[in-house]
Formats: sequence, structure tokens, C-alpha cells
Amino acid sequence: MADSYFPRWRVQPNAAEGRIVGTDERLAWPQMLAMGVQHVVAMFGSTVLAPLLMGFDPNLCIFMSGIGTLLFFVLVGGRVPSYLGSSFAFIGLVIAVTGYGGHGPNMNIPVALGGIIACGAVYAIIGLIVSAIGTKWIETLMPPVVTGAIVCVIGLNLAPIAVHGVSGSNFDSWMALMTVLCVGAVAVFARGMLQRLLILVGLLMAYVIYAIVTNGLGMGKPIDFAIVANAAWFGMPHFTAPVFNMQAMTLLAPIAVILVAENLGHIKAVSAMTGQNLDRYVGRAFLGDGLATMLSGFAGGTGVTTYAENIGVMAVTKIYSTLVFVIAAVIALVLGFSPKFGAVIQTIPGPVLGGVSIVVFGLIAVTGARIWVVNKVDFSDNRNLIVAAVTLVLGAGDFSLKLGGFGLGGIGTATFGAIILYALLRRKAGQGPVA
Repeated sequence: MADSYFPRWRVQPNAAEGRIVGTDERLAWPQMLAMGVQHVVAMFGSTVLAPLLMGFDPNLCIFMSGIGTLLFFVLVGGRVPSYLGSSFAFIGLVIAVTGYGGHGPNMNIPVALGGIIACGAVYAIIGLIVSAIGTKWIETLMPPVVTGAIVCVIGLNLAPIAVHGVSGSNFDSWMALMTVLCVGAVAVFARGMLQRLLILVGLLMAYVIYAIVTNGLGMGKPIDFAIVANAAWFGMPHFTAPVFNMQAMTLLAPIAVILVAENLGHIKAVSAMTGQNLDRYVGRAFLGDGLATMLSGFAGGTGVTTYAENIGVMAVTKIYSTLVFVIAAVIALVLGFSPKFGAVIQTIPGPVLGGVSIVVFGLIAVTGARIWVVNKVDFSDNRNLIVAAVTLVLGAGDFSLKLGGFGLGGIGTATFGAIILYALLRRKAGQGPVA
């Protein structure tokens, strides 16, 4: 396995139930295809939701997620099982930079694209440094107390966006609450893979109920299905050229640090599940994610990141074959060439989208707390307590700082605040780092 750049995938045609299928193994091709579809469904909700919240073209973002995943696969030599989808870490700052109103296409996307490319470049440079000198310095800068706080802050910082989006009218608020209940019902009462797809299934349930209430009973704003009927089945994605604005670039570039923390956590999780040490591929994974983000920005798409949703699917199925993600990426490319598919996405009502956002942003925040629990972070230690407490309030309160032409939004100040606070408050030499 170590003699070649790519693994020599061994076929496991009759893998017993519960047996782990490793990264360098595969099932029969029909089973692999089914698994690829499952991973597309798992990433679909978030990969579509993030661009919609920023006014990007979701069809293009699906397409670029496929391109990015294939690029990532090649750069890590098919050793790290991951799908790259739209990152939520960009939402708050992209909205701030573009002045997006929250509905319809974002007319100022080019300005944001320049910042996304700058972020990808910083991320790729970090990947090159890690490849050269190893991961120890990153793990020292960002232990679980820091990474957990950073991930938690992403969800808390985005919360006002979700709430504002469903506050247009009393009807919108009730429809958003109905959507939250739909997702919650799937999460609690569904079983198996249906439960794993709680966001997508809950969104579909809420969509149908909204259509019945508005289009059927005449209450609220009805869904316009004409755009679906008028859309072609096949067509090229709509690409957008970036504009390189220095202020936007300085605001968005620091998001690379958040993506590093996120990606590192995901690789550690996969390593634990598979029993394989993937540390030597961390630098290449950062480089792949950074270049994929740059490529997406040049095409008109959002920044991308490795997806926890797909890691969840792997945990349930115990199938970690990296070839599954090649299949998923190809399926995403095909979907990206269908304007009708994009038109269907555009019909999702604002209140339904807002309700799903409330759940998703909450889950992101809880994921950060889960990092603390899994890694047994000791909050009886005042150092950990201060790092987490200050970080959460900086992010949730959207605390901003400016120094000349350079500025940091809430997520940025929280991220760097967590790293700097931890470095200042860590134990003296010889006492060891804080958990």
C-alpha cells in the first residue's frame, strides 16, 4: 500500500455486516454506487443551504463541490475519505462584505469571491507548511478546548441570521417553527439512514406542508413552480468572475484558521474510527481543501470544507473506502449540469429555509461542545474555562476589530482570541499543555 501514490483497492464483495471496509478496500460496484448516492444525499442539505443563505447559485456550488472533492482525492492520494461541501464559516462575513439582503441572487458576489480565493490561498500555504514540518505545532496552538470553542462559535455567530430570516411576518415565524418540528420529529422518531438524513427529510416534509397551506389553502406567499417548468433539463452552470477587493480579502482570509481547525478535527475522527494514523496526510488534506476553495472562488462558488455529515454516514455504515467519494463527486457534477435541479432548489420557501437554518446552526454549536466532551476537556481548570467563555461571547456577540484597512468579524476575533488566550494562559514550561 505504501509503495504507490494511490492505494491498490482490495475488493470485499461479501463484507460481513459490521465489518469495517477500509480506505484501501471497496465493495462490488453496484454497492459502491449506492453508497455514493447516500453520501450525496448526506451532503446535499448543507451544500445547498449555505449558498442559498449567501445568495450564491446552489447548482454551481454542488458542481464545484464535486470538482473540489476530486481534487482533494488526488492530492491526498486517495488516502483520506472526505467529501468537500459548502462551508458555513463564510456566511456571516460574506453577508457583511456584500450587503446581501437575505433573499434571491447576491448581486455583489464577485467581491466575496476575491476574499474566498484569498482564504483558500492562506489555507493552502498552511498545508504546505504542515507538509514540511508536521502537525505538532497546530495541535499545540489548537488543542480540543480551542477547536471546540471555534466550531461552537460558528453556530452561535450565525444564529441571528437564521432568526432574522424568519421574522418578516407572523406567518413566516410559524412556518419556521413548523419546519423545526419536522426536523426534530425525524431526528427523534425516524430510524436507520432516514434518521441520518434528518435535515433533508425534515426540509421535504416542511416543504410539502408549506405548499399545502399556501398553494392549497391560500394562506401566505405561495410557491411559484413556473421557474421549474421553464428550466431546461441540461445546461452549463453559471460561472462568475471574482473581483479582488483588499478589504474583503483581509476580512475573509482569516477564515482559513477556522477551516484548519475543522479539517484537523475531522481527520482525527476518521483516524479514530478506522484505526489508521492519517497524520502524515494532514498537510496534503489542508492543501487540497485550500486549492479546492480557491478553484471554487474563481468559478463563482462558496468556500469548501470537509463535511462532518459524511463522516457520520461512514460511522454508521463502517464503509471508509475513498472510492465512494469519487462516485459521490461524479454524481454531484452531473447534478450541476441540470438547471431544472437548480430551479427546484430555488423554490424552497424562505421560512422553511430559515427553520432548517435554526436547526443546522444549533447543531454546529453543539458539535463544538461535543469536541469538549469527547476529548474530556477539564473545565474545572480556569484556563480552559476562560478560553471557552471569552471565545463564545466574542463570537456570539459578533465582536469586531479594525486595524487600519484590516478588520476581523465575530468569528475571526473569536478564533484568534481563542488561540492567543490559550497561548498566554497555558501552563508554564514543564507543567504540560492544558487539555
